[in-house]
Amino acid sequence: METEHVVILGGGFGGIAVAQALRRVPVQVTLVDRRNFHLFQPLLYQVATGGLSPANIAAPLRSIFKRQKNVQVLLGEVRDIDLAERRVLFSDGDLTYDRLVVATGSSHHYFGNDQWETHAPGLKTIEDATEIRSRVLVAFERAEKETDPASIRQLLRFIVVGGGPTGVELAGALAEIANDTLKHEFRSINPADAEIILLEGADRVLPSYPGKLPSKAESQLKDLGVTVRTSAMVTDMRDDRVIVRIDGNTETIDTYTVLWGAGVKASPLGTLLTQKANVQSDEMGRVPVEPDLSLRGHSEVFVIGDLARFDHGREEPLPGVAPVAIQQGKHCAKTIRNRIAGKEARAFRYRDLGTMATIGRHRAVAVVGSWRFSGYLAWLMWLMIHLMYIVEFQNRLLVLIQWAWNYLTWNRSARLITNSRKATASISPRRANSSESESEQPREPNSLTTETELEVHRTGQ
Repeated sequence: METEHVVILGGGFGGIAVAQALRRVPVQVTLVDRRNFHLFQPLLYQVATGGLSPANIAAPLRSIFKRQKNVQVLLGEVRDIDLAERRVLFSDGDLTYDRLVVATGSSHHYFGNDQWETHAPGLKTIEDATEIRSRVLVAFERAEKETDPASIRQLLRFIVVGGGPTGVELAGALAEIANDTLKHEFRSINPADAEIILLEGADRVLPSYPGKLPSKAESQLKDLGVTVRTSAMVTDMRDDRVIVRIDGNTETIDTYTVLWGAGVKASPLGTLLTQKANVQSDEMGRVPVEPDLSLRGHSEVFVIGDLARFDHGREEPLPGVAPVAIQQGKHCAKTIRNRIAGKEARAFRYRDLGTMATIGRHRAVAVVGSWRFSGYLAWLMWLMIHLMYIVEFQNRLLVLIQWAWNYLTWNRSARLITNSRKATASISPRRANSSESESEQPREPNSLTTETELEVHRTGQ
């Protein structure tokens, strides 16, 4: 019997779970990713705020599978997928497959305002994290050299857009940097004077969390000195300001540092697949899948993780989080194994193990079944669970040691400005008495922009 060829696109949580679960299945697996490493995205915000180095949360894909002989890792970027011929096309060749698993994840989403990306970087890649880290640290460095009080205040004002887990974690980490990490390190400024503002379009932060947890999260953020502004919709932004609509009123906030955590969209392969299979993607670009995670009309193609829209028997589609991707990856591998053995494929059932978000030292919120946790206990749970999900033991050990050191010393040793020219260019203080042309004045947002931004913040991750 000829060995089947399984091609997996994407080396994230889902893709790795599929490949590892096929270890003892008589198939040949080819894992393709445009990067040569697996990235532990839940800890990216700690790279962005200097708590961890990129290598702490990234593991080379070849290292992960070096002992799994039925897996070949290839570096490549997909250009097209021929469903009829069962081929994946790359810029430098193609691959034929018997089974295809598409797990290419998602990226940040500006909901029709892509020009904002230059002003407000999102947080999905290592490059995003190091860019954010540089912008934050450069702001403090520029403030140290400034003499104008208005420019200093503007440099030390940080805006985080989106009150989901990413935004909450970023805001809390920024507050700890300002209040503790940078303490005594500057001579002309007091880093604790920094103003961190979290903007959320809904009426509370962490709007998807149940019960009193959102209000507890907001209280913990305020304890750190974070200004939380809910029902606040960003309608425009420039190099040195953000335009916000709150309760029908437009407000301008002067700042040079804006961080984006307000929305995600599926990778472009989602659009490609829906066009090829003649199905309709949702507003986030996700591909609707069958109960067994296969693509409608193509039982040999599976879509998992952030790219898949799975809503069978559910009020809401499954969220784009690591546990979903991992469980879907394992189920996908089991389905492939059963089909090779001539057995019937079963529908995917998600086991909700809980959700959590950390806000800072001793501060977090968590949901586990019917239990609700906040504060120190939730923080400990967050630490332990995230350590468990890190792929390689070496990285777990490195992260644990770094966390212990940071905890004891309040220091964040990875505070490196690695792309200073780009970061400095994004922060160019204007004197308070400098003139502006009429064309540089902020535009009044129209109703379409406002409606778009409402959706941005309501779906913030």
